[in-house]
Amino acid sequence: MSTTASSTPALWKPSAQRRARSAMTRFIQMIGQQSDPGVVDYPSLHLFSINQPELFWESIWEFTGVVSSRRADRVVDNIQQMPGAEWFEGSRLNMAENLLQGEPGQLALVFCGEDGSRRSLTYAELTDQTARLSHHLRALGVQVGDRVAGYLPNGPEAVIAMLATSSIGAIWSSCSPDFGVNGVIDRFGQIEPRVLFAVNGYHYGGKIFAMKDRIEQIRAALPNLTQLIVHEMVPQAKAAMPDDSVPFAECISPLISAEPDYAQLPFDHPLYILYSSGTTGVPKCIVHGAGGTLLQHNKELVLHTDVGPDDTVFYFTTCGWMMWNWLISSLSTGATVVLFDGNPFHPSPTTLIDLIDELGITVFGTSAKYLSALQQATIRPARSHSLETLKTILSTGSPLLPEQFDYVYQEVKSDVLLASISGGTDIISCFALGNPLLPVYAGQLQCLGLGMAVEILDDDNQSVVDETGELSCARAFPSMPVYFWNDPDGSRYLDAYFRRMPSRWCHGDYARITPEGGLIIYGRSDATLNPGGVRIGTAEIYRQVEQLDEVIESIAIGQQWQGDERIVLFVSLIPEATLDEALIQRIRQQIRANTTPRHVPAKIIAVTDIPRTISGKIVELAVRQIVHGQSFENSDALANPEALEQFRNVPELAGN
Repeated sequence: MSTTASSTPALWKPSAQRRARSAMTRFIQMIGQQSDPGVVDYPSLHLFSINQPELFWESIWEFTGVVSSRRADRVVDNIQQMPGAEWFEGSRLNMAENLLQGEPGQLALVFCGEDGSRRSLTYAELTDQTARLSHHLRALGVQVGDRVAGYLPNGPEAVIAMLATSSIGAIWSSCSPDFGVNGVIDRFGQIEPRVLFAVNGYHYGGKIFAMKDRIEQIRAALPNLTQLIVHEMVPQAKAAMPDDSVPFAECISPLISAEPDYAQLPFDHPLYILYSSGTTGVPKCIVHGAGGTLLQHNKELVLHTDVGPDDTVFYFTTCGWMMWNWLISSLSTGATVVLFDGNPFHPSPTTLIDLIDELGITVFGTSAKYLSALQQATIRPARSHSLETLKTILSTGSPLLPEQFDYVYQEVKSDVLLASISGGTDIISCFALGNPLLPVYAGQLQCLGLGMAVEILDDDNQSVVDETGELSCARAFPSMPVYFWNDPDGSRYLDAYFRRMPSRWCHGDYARITPEGGLIIYGRSDATLNPGGVRIGTAEIYRQVEQLDEVIESIAIGQQWQGDERIVLFVSLIPEATLDEALIQRIRQQIRANTTPRHVPAKIIAVTDIPRTISGKIVELAVRQIVHGQSFENSDALANPEALEQFRNVPELAGN
């Protein structure tokens, strides 16, 4: 972490009052008094967290109030092993118990549907319904280590089902209803769940989507199912329930009497199974432990995001993205969690912005794509909304461009902490994220996460600062995957992160640590362009191209050409724009003037849509495969697989 003053102008700086009342300040004071008097600010705290991992992670446990029935014999063994470090051996805890410690009368969940529906649960009601559903699952024979799956929208039922599952010590895994049948089977078919929670239908964009046919196909592919439990979310689709399913409402009926019963399990006991995108093969089943997930999320929510019992936290996500798991962990702080299901632009472009004022949201989480869409639509919330309660905006999913930082501070709210955060499903958390003590600089993630020994490696695997390279982590951390499902010798796990360097986590992002101590992500390293042997991050091109009013979105790939690689840029344009020679030259000039001549694409081609995963990430590798005449077998991993056909046999790519 840099301690020098920056010559880059800050877009925002925290007030003295905000700094003083933050949990990060209190934590620094605690470490300075109890462990190391040299810890006086964030850079010194980050250094302490890397050099003294035992003291640091034990302090996180204490400071965030982890509930356990047995304390650990030691904080960590084999810290130099990655994978292989053993955290908090001997401790016993339960994730659901830790998430249900809020004040009984306080709102725990507020659900908002795109159709205007609203439902809420207090912590007491959430605990009660979790206990009832847990009782039902136990009666079915669900035991420690069994898998329970959810094919559900982002509503209270998904949260209750997850909490009931984890209270038993079973393993929760979920997909959102917009996943296709094959995409769900590719995931759940590997883990063989005992129980499947599903929904009879859902709303999106003003339409109702019935689920009976999909559910029946999925159930037929899951031979170990004991029961199918269906949430009747859409009354109009009630008749479309499979005949032998059980209504969710019956499983939490007030006639069921049950007290909370939280199985006390080891720190690394499996909690969640998450999935890789599946764009390069059958999705990897990534198993995350309860203790590591809880401790890492507590650190990120309490310290980096400054969430506490007085906060109302929202993240636009589905149950198929790790940000859902991250959002639900906000319950551990005693905060109120807002759940939204539907199209974020229905019935109006300000649907989600409206919720900030309606519900008093203090932390608003979204994606770079959403902020870009607001900007493209010239939405100016600062002129139409109060946003008085809003203190933090979080963004992830793809790099947040400097122009989007400017948009937020000019058109959304000038006094707000805009935190671009980055990590991944692989670690169910972040490598770099926000900080209530530090300034915000355009295009930068504010800081490296506490306890995360992030280093950037050059082509010779040397650690560099203010140079681009592979994002890596040099030390073990608690939220590393426990293992991959169906990977008995661990070879797939090792190949995923440690192929480049043994005992060094290589994440697959192309990034740079800045002189200010922040981080800039340039895209996936496996999608890095390499014309003439010079590595170029795709985000460097997107940043320039998407400043043009005519361009909605773009995607760049490297095409093998005449023994080298040339850059091909595809652009999606606004309806009234045409990719004529004048616009092509403007795009090239914009890129050349603000990057280098090597960044300028050899070919620029218009398309109507850009393919992306269900979680919203554009898929350069899939486009590259199609352009090179290779097959792409995993279309169910995409939200819009039909978009790929535009990239097949493109005439412009057959010649100079």
